[in-house]
Parts: sequence; C-alpha cells; structure tokens
Amino acid sequence: MKYRKLGKTGLEVSALSFGASSLGSVFRETDDAESVRTVHTAVDRGINLIDVSPYYGLTKAETVLGKAIAEIARDRFILSTKAGRYGADEFDFSEQRIIASVDESLKRLQTDYIDILFLHDIEFVPFEQVAEGAFLALEKLKQAGKIRFSGVSGLPLTVFEKSLAYTELDAVLSYCHYSLNDTSLLDILPLLEQKQVGLISASPLSMGLLGNRALAGWHPAGAAIRAACREAAAYCASKGEDIAKLAVQFATANERIPTTLVSTANPENISKNIEWTDEPINDELLAEVLAILAPIHNRSWESGREEYNTGVVV
Repeated sequence: MKYRKLGKTGLEVSALSFGASSLGSVFRETDDAESVRTVHTAVDRGINLIDVSPYYGLTKAETVLGKAIAEIARDRFILSTKAGRYGADEFDFSEQRIIASVDESLKRLQTDYIDILFLHDIEFVPFEQVAEGAFLALEKLKQAGKIRFSGVSGLPLTVFEKSLAYTELDAVLSYCHYSLNDTSLLDILPLLEQKQVGLISASPLSMGLLGNRALAGWHPAGAAIRAACREAAAYCASKGEDIAKLAVQFATANERIPTTLVSTANPENISKNIEWTDEPINDELLAEVLAILAPIHNRSWESGREEYNTGVVV
C-alpha cells in the first residue's frame, strides 16, 4: 500500500481508503458481523483512513463501524465522519446542531475524538447558513479537542471554491469527479495545492456506474451517462476484464490525489480492491475504455441548490 501526505494536516493516508457507507446497508442489506470483519481486513491490509457519516443508514453505519473500531488500536487508523446531513431531505448546519452531532457520533463510534470532520453536502442549503453557523462550530470543536481537522464535502466543485474563498479548510471530500468518466476534479487541484488543502476523492466507480451490478434506482445520472458506462463495462467484460478493477487502478494512480475512498461490506471485496491498487494497469484497455466514455466525459448531474450548479453539464 502506498501512503501520501494529506495537505498540511501532517497525516499520511493510504492511497486506498475505506468508505463505511456500505455498513449502513445503503446499497444492499448487510450482515453486521461481516461488516466488522471487512473493517478489520481493510486495516490489517494497510488501509488507514476510514470515512463515515450519521446519514449513512440513518446512523447504522456509524454504529456498526463503532463496533469494529472498538477492537482496533486507535493509533492504527484515521477516522473521518460528517455532520449537517441526517436524511434524504434533512439538513441542519446550525452551530448548535453541528456540535451536538459530533457528540452523538463520538458515542456511536465509541471513540473520544474525530480526526477529520466534514460538513456533509453543504450544497443543499444557502451558503450563508453554513458560514454563519457550521463554520463557527468547527473552530469550537477543535478547541474542545473533539476534532483534529475539518472540511466540507459535496458533489458540485463550487462547494469547495465557495468555502475556500470564505474560510480556511484542512481538507475536502469530493466524490464522482475523479473516475474513468469524469476527471473534472483536476480543475480545482491547483487551488487545493496552493492552499495545501488535503483532498479525499470518493467513489471511483461513480456510485456504481462503472460496475457490473444493476444500478441503484436512486442514481441521479442521466440516460446518456448510464448508457456509455454500460457500454464500457460490457466492453471490459468481453475482454475478460472487470471495469471496476480498471476504475480503482485509474483513480488511485494519480499521485496528486492523496487517497480514494471505496465502499464495501464484504472482506473479499476490500481485499480485491487493495490487490488491484498494487497491480499494473492495462494501458491498452484503459485507452479503449476512455474512448468509449469520451462522449460523456466530465458530464455530471445537478445536486442541491442552483447557486452551486452553474455550468454543470448533464
């Protein structure tokens, strides 16, 4: 496993990190004992960053993860969770709620501090609400020793541009913007590097677009994106290859992106993902797949309020 520096935090993070959303039965019904084994397997095989949120499985993911990490020495992993989003349409970025949310997460996670706290999907509320409430909470939580570092997460890249124009952040969590079909995350790398902001990139499979399972009904991608990704997956299969492998290898290869989150509740799957990152990529197949995906390259979908979605190509 390779390790890279996470901005100015001083943290060294594994190139592949563990997203615990699957532990909340977000993608399928999961077995808690198997979920715990998956976390232990990830850490034993070199992954040292684990990310979760109270939103995933409506606190189930945090609860199950808490059981898993209670059996692991705290200095063996870096833990990030989130605050502000608690349901599909439930958001509260007030200072009081963010502080209370961290206390609740600490109990579920059975730990006494969070390494990184992200404000979760801030694009769903007016930016002023975050600026006047949640950002104030982050500093108080640091002073109280409950969190070490803080940042924001969201889908539109404008989330990070707006936030960094307003305040300093230690880290950001972006998803679905550095994958085979969408590398628009590269557009904001100069800004992040200039300010030494740590970057966590999530969902190299674009929330299942670059896989072989049936796509979840809630997936927001439009028909053209879905069709191109299906074609690319089928092409890989025709060559005896798994598009998920290619996607993970592609996402973790870029040294400028410190770590990439993958989510699973299956020990064999996380082991497979770890092994893929250490294998050389098939450059010929990569070129062919990128050509198939070229017509929808950097096309995404809207998320949240209009103020964050200017220029989004759907």
